[in-house]
Amino acid sequence: MITPDGETVAGFYTLSAHSISLGELPGGVAAKLPRYPNVPATLLGRLAVSLDFRGRGVGELLLLDAFKRVLANTRDVGSAFVVADAKDETAREFYLRHDFIPLPAHPERLFYPVKTIEKLFG
Repeated sequence: MITPDGETVAGFYTLSAHSISLGELPGGVAAKLPRYPNVPATLLGRLAVSLDFRGRGVGELLLLDAFKRVLANTRDVGSAFVVADAKDETAREFYLRHDFIPLPAHPERLFYPVKTIEKLFG
């Protein structure tokens, strides 16, 4: 995210194709999915906000932008979830505040259903 001056970076994120093992998902979620060993997902990589822009809602704007892109790309390349790895407790709390769900065996890895994104922008 570039600021109006066209030079200052307020924050960024990356998206990449990913998959998650069906066995890593909570039982209630996994039970609703086809019995394939892996589920297609989109990895939200390193969502970060510049120190100068923290506390101004930039993280939320970046997350919403990422969700819009995931939804648009899912029309061409299937993805059931957005997966994020929290680098620390502050990042984990950010994702939890935005309704990401921790994986039982890896609480620092969280996921968000694309079906929920569809409802947000539907």
